[in-house]
Amino acid sequence: MLTLSGVSKSYGDRVLFADAALQVNRGDRIGLVGPNGAGKSTLFSLILGEEPADDGTISRERSSTVGYLPQESAPVGDESVVEIACAIAPDFVKLMRIVKAWDAGHPVEAAHPEDLHDDVHERFNELNGYGVEAKAKQILAGLGFRPDQFDKPARELSGGWVMRVHLARLLTQEPDLLMLDEPTNHLDLETLGWFQQYLKGYPGALLVISHDREFLDELVTAIVEIRQKKLVRFTGNYSKYVVQRDAADAQQLAAFKTQQKEIAHLQQFVDRFKAKASKATQAQSKLKQIERIERIEAPVGDDKKVGFRFPQPIRSGQRVVWLDQVHFAYGSTQVYRGVDFEVERGERIVLVGPNGAGKSTLLKLLAARLEPQRGARNLGHNVTAGYYSQYRVEMLRPERTVLAEALDTDSKVTEQFVRTLLDSFLFSGDSVFKKVEVLSGGEKSRLALVKLLLDPPNLLLMDEPTTHLDMGSIDALIDALKQFEGTLVFISHDVFFIRALANKVVHVAGGALTPYLGDYEFYLHKTKAQSARAALTAGGSPRETNRKEREDAKERAAPRPAAIDKDAQKRIKKLQQSVAKLEQQIAEAETVKAALTKQLEDPATWRDAARADECNRDFAATQAILLQLTAQWEAEATELESLQP
Repeated sequence: MLTLSGVSKSYGDRVLFADAALQVNRGDRIGLVGPNGAGKSTLFSLILGEEPADDGTISRERSSTVGYLPQESAPVGDESVVEIACAIAPDFVKLMRIVKAWDAGHPVEAAHPEDLHDDVHERFNELNGYGVEAKAKQILAGLGFRPDQFDKPARELSGGWVMRVHLARLLTQEPDLLMLDEPTNHLDLETLGWFQQYLKGYPGALLVISHDREFLDELVTAIVEIRQKKLVRFTGNYSKYVVQRDAADAQQLAAFKTQQKEIAHLQQFVDRFKAKASKATQAQSKLKQIERIERIEAPVGDDKKVGFRFPQPIRSGQRVVWLDQVHFAYGSTQVYRGVDFEVERGERIVLVGPNGAGKSTLLKLLAARLEPQRGARNLGHNVTAGYYSQYRVEMLRPERTVLAEALDTDSKVTEQFVRTLLDSFLFSGDSVFKKVEVLSGGEKSRLALVKLLLDPPNLLLMDEPTTHLDMGSIDALIDALKQFEGTLVFISHDVFFIRALANKVVHVAGGALTPYLGDYEFYLHKTKAQSARAALTAGGSPRETNRKEREDAKERAAPRPAAIDKDAQKRIKKLQQSVAKLEQQIAEAETVKAALTKQLEDPATWRDAARADECNRDFAATQAILLQLTAQWEAEATELESLQP
């Protein structure tokens, strides 16, 4: 389907590819890897025809189609979310608007009369218009969009959500070759799980750049590494590639050393006898032999590692930070009620649990970025806390260069030390002289990490620190945090990162914190998780896992032998009846929601546009009822608790 043969590409004296070759067949699942600057994004540009190759050919089957998702967000106009997701052809959105207006009985005023000719319906049906919209809505739902967001203008979305819309468009379009550049950067864990499963059944070929080893392990069947200006193909997923690469490196290193010994031996003869008349002819023969040898290159090393020790923070007390009977809610949505949590010196805790369970809220409470509405957050002796998520916004000065910003630290470090660290986080050469104000979001994240590592507090609180980092930078961060002698609490969707660092797992769901006093493998064993990725979001939705909390409230609502006046007794009885009724209504609404969810997950539903729309409307209505019932239950259960002696 796609063939690259003898491809070369240079920028000045810098050669990215020399006589590189690649074959992509239908159904291939290929991960593209290589150190930063090796040319991964350039290769995509060559395949897309955005840049010409200096030499060689790039050919594609004439009838095949290619789709591409870049790292950065594509621009949007006045289209709605669903219109962009349906844009499988240049004229599709215009056709869809006209047909929808006609179907609704509205007059159509087009800028061009030819928009209204008789073949509008014919062209719309030719593109399977109604089926496309149903498919796009199914994919949007899988990517985390609610039905009430489908008609929202895309320009009102954040950059990450715009990327999801364009990803939905590509999945709806279903090109023969789907090229994805870091597609997991803007996806939460539950959406990532859906996306990964969807791609497993994707009918076309995949060519993916990703720093997520777990994602590559689950998805790809081949790895193409950019190595010494060539494209080297390995069979299997990422883990199998690492084994094969290491074996190939060992073999190549042995051959390289053997050849170097041979060359040195020949050169020694030349140097010894080239000036001696009786041996001059032999010396010249040996010299020509050296020149004819086809050189074996030394194997390339893995991505840069941090090879020095970081400044260490002052030692804290044994109790580092703890929450005491903390209540916290966003409006009527209760996240925590009377939660206790304690972190001790040296712990490396990863927070896991379903989306919306309160992991980031817990981290912000520990960092004092949120104040408890009841209860207290306490810091131990000699503790200084650093919260990564806000670090780059508040601590980076836009007018400074990258190097000047990194050098602004109380730690006694040399410029060479700082530049070596910056290089590990992809700031090499002249890029250290760029102004902070022109950096991308990912570059600011990396610079913030550098500053944090150069002068670390003894309590690090980090929310998704690996976002926007490539594999080399993730390895550098892992090496740094392994050296770190303080305490770490973090949230991450990168299973490799978690396995490398966590010595304790805390599961967050339904306002409850469940500790597992072991590493991630211990947590997987204890929970009998289906997969390492699935275990990160195990526990159901916050409302489902909150059933125990409702049962606890019901138990608290039981009559107690205490002096309560008659009016209070009447109010308690009324609240008990109301809370019980609300719990029954919530359970019924959750049953309806589960049934609707099952229907929406059934492909047959989306083949009938009217049925799909009805299911979406019912789902949105049920969700609204559930939120209203939950808010009322929380208010009445809280009042009931306050009336108990």
